[in-house]
Amino acid sequence: MAITRQSIGRGGIRSAGYDRASRLLEIEFEGGRIVQHTGVGDEIARRFLSSGSPASYYRDNIEEEFPQKRL
Repeated sequence: MAITRQSIGRGGIRSAGYDRASRLLEIEFEGGRIVQHTGVGDEIARRFLSSGSPASYYRDNIEEEFPQKRL
């Protein structure tokens, strides 16, 4: 399944996208690493995608809280 990502371009995060139906948050970091986090709720994803400091929000609320796999 392909997730459409939007450009972020801040804090080392190149782009990110969310699929509500599967609750997957996909993040592409500068350097090309892509990870998917499973079980992410709508509100967490919305706050991350609209954050003025997405890298901090990611570290504080997503990175260690939701299972991830590297693509």
